[in-house]
This record gives sequence, structure tokens and C-alpha cells, in this order.
Amino acid sequence: MKISPDNLAALRAIVAPLDTAERRDYYRSGAVVAVKSIDRRYRWDLFHGAGPGRWPLIDGLDDAHIDTALRAIVPSLGKGQPAQR
Repeated sequence: MKISPDNLAALRAIVAPLDTAERRDYYRSGAVVAVKSIDRRYRWDLFHGAGPGRWPLIDGLDDAHIDTALRAIVPSLGKGQPAQR
């Protein structure tokens, strides 16, 4: 993973609180349509929902690097409730 452990922890701290059971249910309900991967859409919506002023340093990281970090933080929607953190 290209993101530093400190930045991964910072990203987890701002994204994890947004990963709620209610939000997961909304995405599972089919309200969000026309996407190739609902899990990817969910991860990135959480990332953007955290607000750019709160993102850890992501300079030099491309979308694939960021998505890898987000996958490590946000459980798949198919896995039920948010993971215990």
C-alpha cells in the first residue's frame, strides 16, 4: 500500500464514523443506481463526504492507491454492519 501508516490512520479516523448502518442500508436498498460497483461508490462517497479539508496527505497517490486504502478501512456492503473499530 502506498499510503503511509500515519495517513491511513488519519483516513480511517475521518471515514469510519461515516460508515453507519443507516448509510449502508441506503446503499443496499438500490437507491444508488447506474454504478459498476456499489462497494466502490460507497467507499468513495464516504471519502468525499469527509470533506477535502479533512483528508490526510494524499499527494502523489493516484485513485488506485486511495481506493486500496479505502478498501482496507471500509468493509464490503455485502458483509453486513460496519466492522468494529
